[in-house]
Amino acid sequence: MKVAEFIPIIGLEVHVELKTKSKMFCGCSADYFGHEPNTHCCPVCLGLPGALPVPNKKAIEWCIMLGLALNCQIPEVSKFDRKNYFYPDLPKGYQISQYDMPLCVNGELRIKNSGKEKKIRIRRVHMEEDTGKLIHTPDATLIDFNRSGVPLVEVVTEPDIHSGEEAKMYLQKLQQIIRYLGISDADMEKGSMRCEPNISILPVSNTTNNTNDQLPDYKVEVKNINSFKFVGKAIDYEIDRQIKILEHGEKVVQETRGWSEIKGVTLPQRSKEEAQDYRYFPEPDIPPMRWSQNQISKIKNQIPEMPDTKLTRFMKDYELGEYDALQLTTSLPTANYYEESIKCSKSITSTTGIIINPKTIANWIINKKVDINKVSPKELLQTISQMGQTSQISDKELEKIVVGVLKDNQKAVDDYKKGKEQALMFLVGQIMRKTKRQANGDVIKKLIIKKLKKIK
Repeated sequence: MKVAEFIPIIGLEVHVELKTKSKMFCGCSADYFGHEPNTHCCPVCLGLPGALPVPNKKAIEWCIMLGLALNCQIPEVSKFDRKNYFYPDLPKGYQISQYDMPLCVNGELRIKNSGKEKKIRIRRVHMEEDTGKLIHTPDATLIDFNRSGVPLVEVVTEPDIHSGEEAKMYLQKLQQIIRYLGISDADMEKGSMRCEPNISILPVSNTTNNTNDQLPDYKVEVKNINSFKFVGKAIDYEIDRQIKILEHGEKVVQETRGWSEIKGVTLPQRSKEEAQDYRYFPEPDIPPMRWSQNQISKIKNQIPEMPDTKLTRFMKDYELGEYDALQLTTSLPTANYYEESIKCSKSITSTTGIIINPKTIANWIINKKVDINKVSPKELLQTISQMGQTSQISDKELEKIVVGVLKDNQKAVDDYKKGKEQALMFLVGQIMRKTKRQANGDVIKKLIIKKLKKIK
C-alpha cells in the first residue's frame, strides 16, 4: 500500500445483541443460542397480520446507558422507524429500526495507537430488532426465526479510522465497555457482536488539511466477519484491492462484499443501498419516546466504574505499573477477582502477620496465569503465603532505588554508555541487594535501560 498517495477512510457499524430476558417487541425469550430452530418465536416475531409490537423498556434503557458510556448526547425526543426491504429472514418485509431521531448521538471513544491517544467519533447509537438466520444447505436455504426480534443496538462511527489495526483496537475497547456494563456478552464468534466496516480510499491529491471534509463518493461495506483478527485482515485486503483499482485509473464500485475466511479475500454480494432505497417512515404502531433529564440521570447513575477509570485507580491505589494494571482491568471478572484477593490478604495479615502486598498478588494472577474460575481468592492467598512470597517492592519504590543507585555509581553508568555490558549487570546486582531480592531481575534491567536513555 502506498501510504504517501492514498488515505484509507473507514467507518464501522457494530451490531450488539442485548441479553435481556425477552425480545425487543414481544415476550418471547431472547435466549435463543443453541436451541432448536423456530422454538422461540410468536406472531410478532413472524410478522403475522394483526400482531403489534410493544417496546422492551429495559433494552431501550440499556441502549441509552451504552450511549452515555460513549459520551453521547441523549435527545429529548426519539422514535422508531420502518426500514423497508425484502429479504427471506425479514418476515414483515421491513425492520423496526431508527433513522433520523436515534436514541444517542455525537459521542466518542478514545483508543491508544503507538502510544498516542486517538479520538474515534461516534455518530449515533440506536435501537432496532435483529433478523432471522438463514441456514444454507446443498438443496435449500432454511430460515430459523429464533433470533428474529432480539434487541439489537447499532453503534455507528464517523469515518475516523485509517487502518485495520485501528479498527481492531476500537472494537476491542468497545467490547470491553459493553461487557463492563453487563448488557451483552458481545461475543463475535456467537454473533452477539457483529462488525460491518465501510471502506473507501481517498487520494492524497484530493485532500487539504482535514480529510474528514473531503470523503470519497463511494464506500464498500464488508459483511460476515466474526473475529477481531478477521476484521483487520478484511480491511487490509480491501484497502489493497481498492488502491490497485484506483492506480489503474478505474472507479471502485459501491457495493456490499462478504469476507471469505478460507480464501482470505472479500467477494461481491450485491450493490450497496442508499438511505432512500429503504423508504424509511415513522413506525405507526409505536409512539415517539420523550426523555426528561431526571430519567437520563437515573440511567447514568447505573453505569459502573468504566475500564479507563478503573485502570487509573489501580495504578494509584495499588501502586501498579501501567502494564500490570492493563492486564488486570481488561476483563471485569479479573479486576473483581484481584480486588477480592486484596481484601483476603488483609485477613491473612491480621491472623498470621504475613504481609502480601497488591504487587505480589498482581504478579501471581498475571504471571502464574491463575484460573479465576477454579481458584478462589482465598485459595490463591493461601498458596502465596505457603510459598513464602511475603513482601514485594512496589513499582514506585523500585524506581526510587534505581535512580539512587545510578546516581551513586556514575562510573558504571559511564562504562555502560561506552558499550561495556558487564556494567549493566553490576547495576542490576546493586539494586537487587538494595531491594533484598524482592524485585524481578528482568524488570530491574528494563527500568535501568529506560532511565539511562534519559541521562545524557
